[in-house]
Amino acid sequence: MSQFINPSANRPKAILLPLGILAAIGIGWLTTLMGIAAPALLVVLAFAIPFVVAVFYEPKYGVVAFIIFCFTLQIFLREIGSSIPYGIAGEALLLLTWVAVLTNTSNRFEWGNLKNDLMFLTLFWFLINLVEVFHPADVSMRGWLQEIRGTSLVWFFVVPLTLVVFNKHKDLNIFLYLIIGLSILAAINGIKQLYIGPWPGEQAFLNGPSQKTHILFGKLRVFSFYSDAGNFGASQAHIGLVALILALGPFKLWKRILLVIAAGLLFYGMLISGTRGALYALVVGVAVAIFLSKSFKIMIIGTAIALSGLFLLKFTSVGSGSYHIQRLRTALNPEDASLGVRLYNQERLAEYLDTSPFGGGMGVIGFWGAKYNSDKYLASIPPDSYWVKVWAMYGIVGFIIWFGIMMYILGKCCGIVWMIRDKRLRIKLMALTAGTAGILFCSYGNEIINAMPSAMIVYISWVFIFLGPKLDSKKQEAALAESYA
Repeated sequence: MSQFINPSANRPKAILLPLGILAAIGIGWLTTLMGIAAPALLVVLAFAIPFVVAVFYEPKYGVVAFIIFCFTLQIFLREIGSSIPYGIAGEALLLLTWVAVLTNTSNRFEWGNLKNDLMFLTLFWFLINLVEVFHPADVSMRGWLQEIRGTSLVWFFVVPLTLVVFNKHKDLNIFLYLIIGLSILAAINGIKQLYIGPWPGEQAFLNGPSQKTHILFGKLRVFSFYSDAGNFGASQAHIGLVALILALGPFKLWKRILLVIAAGLLFYGMLISGTRGALYALVVGVAVAIFLSKSFKIMIIGTAIALSGLFLLKFTSVGSGSYHIQRLRTALNPEDASLGVRLYNQERLAEYLDTSPFGGGMGVIGFWGAKYNSDKYLASIPPDSYWVKVWAMYGIVGFIIWFGIMMYILGKCCGIVWMIRDKRLRIKLMALTAGTAGILFCSYGNEIINAMPSAMIVYISWVFIFLGPKLDSKKQEAALAESYA
């Protein structure tokens, strides 16, 4: 203690004690004014300032943080409170990373990667969404602003950012580790919800309007730390499929065993979500993976296994003792009451949109429609599907453009994977392609491809697949150099 009060002590050390006392008094005073928010804010700043410095030093950290944030967003919303705009925080994180990239004077970023079809289509769709603000239907500006975030703004931020700074083979591995690892944590939390009980914030979510859709016949539809059970189940199916395909790759045995275990856990997460549409993510994803395998034997065996599974669900009573399997089975029932309601709503939309080829405008249907455009007819009809939502907002013209973009990207991804020579890279990109295809078609039944974390996973998956030829060439060059060494 004497070194702090001794006048002959080093001057910087001598002022530490009075500064500490002043800081403690200041924090105490702020706490009396702001409550617990004051020390909480200081704790956030203690982490935020070093993080900002780290992002400016290495923007790649911003991309990694955004991936993690997309998985954990709902934890903040439910357990801390929705008064803070956490969704905007995600976009602020992307903007911060972009500022770090644009102000960086080094030449280590690969700007040449922006010259590809994916970037052109990303920009094209974003411009269409900007023009939508002038839609003649006179929808709410706030509705348009909220809707554009999910339809194209994040897409527009993420794709070029990933192309420029998160584009190495090791980055692909980091991406796969993160999405599989975080999905496993979500599955574990989902199992905990089912067998032990939800966290306080999750229980509050169930006590609200979500009770009608998440507790059916006294059974919980597990949602983990996702926005809802539909998003959780589809994402679990998506990443479970990715893990299963990777388990078939030329990797070490212990890695393949862990991937099989991960896939099994994630498929169980899908099952307990009660999300019937997730079945189609698996069916489509498996079909794409079988096609891209380029093996006639795998095509025959894989198709036989897939059809056998669908046969058991459709024409037998196997597993009927399990509520979750029985609910999944209803996905194949054309007379299901839920399907009937959806088809009826689509008939209502078709009748209205018959004279509106450009739709009712962005933010006119779904959650934002009910909040900001409640006076519009379309706001009274639940879309129950992202495909239907696109059709309602942009009309048949906009839907054809959007669907054409999706089909072009999917087709290009398949073509790229088909030509990849490196076996390890090929199986990774095949898994990502199959997963994105599954999410795209699963979005016919639910709003998935525009929800986090699925949207983020799809966008970054597209980037790595489109970078496939470049990554493949580098792998081949490295192998050739090693052979001559």
